[in-house]
Amino acid sequence: MDLRFSDEDETFRAEVRDWLESNLSGEFAEARGLGGPGREENEGFEVRLAWERHLAADGWTCIGWPKEYGGRGASVTQQVVFHEEYARAEAPARVGIFGEGLIGPTIIAFGTDEQRRRFLPPIVNATELWCQGYSEPDAGSDLANLKTAAVRDGDEWVITGQKVWTSLAHWADWIFVLCRTDRDAPRHRGISYLLCPMRQPGIEIRPITQISGQQEFNEVFFDGARTAVDNVVGEVNGGWRVAMGTLAFERGTMYFGQQIGFERELAEIVDAARANGAIDDPVMRDRLVRAWTGLRVMRFHNLRTLRDGEPGPEASVNKLFWSEWHRQLGELAMDVLGMGATLQDAPLQWMFLFSRADTIYAGSSEIQRNIVGERALGLPSEPKPAV
Repeated sequence: MDLRFSDEDETFRAEVRDWLESNLSGEFAEARGLGGPGREENEGFEVRLAWERHLAADGWTCIGWPKEYGGRGASVTQQVVFHEEYARAEAPARVGIFGEGLIGPTIIAFGTDEQRRRFLPPIVNATELWCQGYSEPDAGSDLANLKTAAVRDGDEWVITGQKVWTSLAHWADWIFVLCRTDRDAPRHRGISYLLCPMRQPGIEIRPITQISGQQEFNEVFFDGARTAVDNVVGEVNGGWRVAMGTLAFERGTMYFGQQIGFERELAEIVDAARANGAIDDPVMRDRLVRAWTGLRVMRFHNLRTLRDGEPGPEASVNKLFWSEWHRQLGELAMDVLGMGATLQDAPLQWMFLFSRADTIYAGSSEIQRNIVGERALGLPSEPKPAV
């Protein structure tokens, strides 16, 4: 399999690189390196939002979307190139990621024409931000156990319940939220996928302080929150299929930019090992080499499994691999730094602390293994408990 980029892709790479270099200057020079997993809480939010709208003005948001929906119609490989160069330039973490990467593609794939007209342009223009309402206190990996309910009242849905681990809810204008709309239906069939405005009575957002001290996650409480009856993506009670589609889009080309960040972290660990002599330990050298090798495997596997349209179950291999690898990288960083890693605000400490969640959020490793086994390899389903 030829994993090299075409001449056309490399021309596109030069265009992206030149634009980023020219525009990450002046008022946006301070935006370099801001945000990212574990460092989202209000880190330069205003300048990052202005940067998002600057991207939009020059046509650099939603580049993989079809042109008729405001995108560039960029090929999958061009999307990879963009995310790589974006990360390599240390451009700020995107504040519109849930709109561009998750709900936008979901509405394109499953929504109505009216929903596309209403919701896609504000995502492209970065005038509306989104968050995701999936997990609940009793429905994380077992998402079908969700209890948040929506009851129809005339031309509106009335939502009552709680969501948790809601990233960036404190910034969001809208939430795509899974609700139980038929309590008598089988667990996977009585769920609907609703679009709900966040800035209204009946919604309370409470920040969750993480082990790293950050508060980018939140609890969201719905107490009679309302949304229009037409704000259902897909069929009423058919939201499970739509929700799984969203999770598949989450495993898309943005991971390639993430890997550039991983390379940067690994380089910092290697520099620290050279500086304090840890690299002279043959066991430590072996772990560093294994980390470097894992990063190469990650990249080549992602390239090998690229496909147009909705990603398949093999995308779960990518999530499983990178999350386990990155958690081990965090442990390696702490071992390289030694006792100094226990000091407050020690270098790379935040990365270690946040990486503990990598194998849980966006689908736990246990769930990813089930998906790989059952849907990619065709193994028998995990036994279900008797009801």
